[in-house]
Amino acid sequence: MIGVSFGAPTEFSLPAEDHRRSPAGWTPARLRNSLNQDDLYVDMTLAQVLDERGLDATTEDIGAFFRDVRYRLWHANLVARRNLKRGVSALESGTPKYNAHANDIDFQIEADFIGLMTPGLLKTSNDYAYRFGRVMNHGDGILGGAFVSAMYAAAYFESDPRKLVETGLAALPAHSDYARLIADVLKWHKEKPDDWKWNWQQIQDNWDKDEPCPSGALLPFNIDAKLNGAYVALGLLYGNGDMGETLDISTRAGQDSDCNPASAAGILGVVLGYKAIPDVWKNGIDEIADEKFAYTVYSLNEIVTSTEKRAVALVERNGGKLDGGVLTVVPQAAQPLDIPLWNDYGKPVERIAITDSRWNFAGAWTNDERNGVVIRRSSEKAGAEASISFEGTGVLLVGTFLPEQESGMAEVYLDDRPAVRIDVSSDEDQPKDHEALFHDFDLNPGKHTIRLVVLGKPYKDDGKPRVTLRDLVTFQK
Repeated sequence: MIGVSFGAPTEFSLPAEDHRRSPAGWTPARLRNSLNQDDLYVDMTLAQVLDERGLDATTEDIGAFFRDVRYRLWHANLVARRNLKRGVSALESGTPKYNAHANDIDFQIEADFIGLMTPGLLKTSNDYAYRFGRVMNHGDGILGGAFVSAMYAAAYFESDPRKLVETGLAALPAHSDYARLIADVLKWHKEKPDDWKWNWQQIQDNWDKDEPCPSGALLPFNIDAKLNGAYVALGLLYGNGDMGETLDISTRAGQDSDCNPASAAGILGVVLGYKAIPDVWKNGIDEIADEKFAYTVYSLNEIVTSTEKRAVALVERNGGKLDGGVLTVVPQAAQPLDIPLWNDYGKPVERIAITDSRWNFAGAWTNDERNGVVIRRSSEKAGAEASISFEGTGVLLVGTFLPEQESGMAEVYLDDRPAVRIDVSSDEDQPKDHEALFHDFDLNPGKHTIRLVVLGKPYKDDGKPRVTLRDLVTFQK
């Protein structure tokens, strides 16, 4: 609650090269912001599955619940929910076959509940991370949740920030890009333990590239789980156990600068315990502790009680016991989470704007402009076409997901393959830009042609049949 509220004013707006300024001054009133943050309401609704279905709830149980949540989502979460509503299994809804955001940060920011309910139980933490994380993510996207939840679980018994990050690393497969990045951050911290900005620059120079997310490919925006996970580690390592320093560094690192201090401060909060968190940060919590978080059945006091019950049950299930007011834990060592990875998508090599002369349009299309510049083209007319040829081994057809009543249907043809029917509904009441209307990362090397044909059919019977295009991103292995 403290971390996400602290960093919220700079989310994806802090220039990546500018560390000179700290976030705006803190006031306890800003804590109210946390009641409406997806970092918390998604986290809590995932925990609700266990409260309702029991600790053995399956990935399919989680998917069935997540499919029907009615709140604002983005990136991997949004696409996973769309996939589930369209009949994709919860075992596949986060995979790159169906979700171009597979390596994004989503599960990383909502895995806190796992570490909080598995004190010292690092194997159990990883088991839950895979069970939940695969609904919306894959590969590094799942490992982000494993990394964060492992540090939470370890923080009950370990106060040294470096050892916490090392424990998080131990929960990851060493050959994964995520683990390699965190190992680099630890190495650079050892080289210059007093210069977080130097470490940050090493992260940028070596790892802030080749983002496959349709919102970030070849753009400054980067919501990749491992990059933002490195910023969490940066805050913990250089914050040296001080809440204010940890918040400041993990926020000033940039990119998802509310989620990252939320994770770092949450982990440090377990180390300190609630009573030892300085009053300057927690003043104001009591005033909202009985108010419900948006879209949830929980207030802070209620989710704390729920988490404690799950923690006691999991400790007892794994050989520990509760005797009076003392909970005895049989600790589990961290073990690498061995899961399929997604690092073979190639490198994004070109982002071709809709105004590029290589695009060919037929039929009725209208231009969407911003400050006199065409940024999108839309059509509602059956038979309207847009096509382009490109070189590469992967492609993202980037457009806008539209509100249900404004979204239409189309067919996408790639080379001589059969048509793939798509819709552009966001399943929400607002548009979501920079989304993958179609993607394929496993093309044969060489030249390809992609063609979109508007069907003139609305997603909802009484809606508009609009389809909107923005860019084409090409990849090369």
